[in-house]
Amino acid sequence: MNNKTALITGATGGLGREFAHLHAAKGNDVFLISKTQTALAALQAELTATYQVSVHILAIDLSQVDAAEKVYEYAQTQNIEVEYLINNAGFGGRGEFAQRTMEQDVSMLAVNVVTLTKLVKLFLPDFLHRGSGRILNVSSTAALTPGPLQAEYYATKAYVTSLSNAIWQEVQGTNISVTALMPGAMTTGFAATSGMGDTALFANAVPPKAVAEAGYNGMMKGKLNVIAGLTFWQKPMMMLMPLMPKKMVMKLIQQMQSIK
Repeated sequence: MNNKTALITGATGGLGREFAHLHAAKGNDVFLISKTQTALAALQAELTATYQVSVHILAIDLSQVDAAEKVYEYAQTQNIEVEYLINNAGFGGRGEFAQRTMEQDVSMLAVNVVTLTKLVKLFLPDFLHRGSGRILNVSSTAALTPGPLQAEYYATKAYVTSLSNAIWQEVQGTNISVTALMPGAMTTGFAATSGMGDTALFANAVPPKAVAEAGYNGMMKGKLNVIAGLTFWQKPMMMLMPLMPKKMVMKLIQQMQSIK
């Protein structure tokens, strides 16, 4: 078994699928996590046939309270030595905070924050003991501002970026790194599942392949943050945002996330 195995959550679509292909194309094994067994099995067969690498799969709902522990235990019992941890799974949801259901938001917190944190907490000590490892946490440019109509999603991504950056500093000098990938709007399943497909924010969404490559390469170089996939108008906006009054920024975000 190749000892450069990457554990990838949310592996069967969007960025996750791209990460799986990127890593396997280099002759490395992958450990793929997703909710749907059939989609995982199909990707497993595809990667095995294309790259002749070992592809481990585990179907699990990452919103479960003990999901991270089950993932870690499976890796231990199957002797899968994880070298790269790519926390890609996550989802959003459009709507005013007061109107969204408790179940929707608690589930989002579980996947975007709790399970991600637990996976880092479980695997990082192994990395430190071994003296090698890379972590890539998929955040978002949403981390840079509050996000009316996606209040909780933006808040979860601010958490992911802050956590990643703090741990990046803590592990300096250990041959281990923690990188936050901060994409803009992409043509993945996110827009449809979050109800953002008909909004101005996703009008010029970019394909995920280049974003995945930027994130993966940034992880390999041990970068702190990687911002990728910005549209033409998003680039100057990202530069100007810190200079703009927060109330103005939030009003603009709300307008962009409203249905056309």
